[in-house]
Amino acid sequence: MSEQPASTPNTMLMAVVQAQDADLVENILNDMNISLIRLPSTGAFLGRRNATLIIGIPQEQQPQILNALHDNCRQRIEYIAVPLESAPLPLPAPTPVTVGGATVFALEIEHYEEL
Repeated sequence: MSEQPASTPNTMLMAVVQAQDADLVENILNDMNISLIRLPSTGAFLGRRNATLIIGIPQEQQPQILNALHDNCRQRIEYIAVPLESAPLPLPAPTPVTVGGATVFALEIEHYEEL
């Protein structure tokens, strides 16, 4: 197999971000001339709306993309209702949970074709 040019994507980033951050991150990456695919997704723990961004890039752009995600994806405090065990009635107590930021998976691309 021949060597790929430097501009050919050889890394795929899959970034799961909160829906509140998705538009901003998508606009910033578009301003950086980074192509992406946006898929709606749902968080498993709290069932909140997310967006999964699929980004194909050359390896040398990965730090730049990770910095943009770090700077624009915020962690937030959400409250979930947890029943008190010792209460005579099942009264829920609000419990803070930190959610958000970005969860990023980096995958090496072995083969790439545009059809």
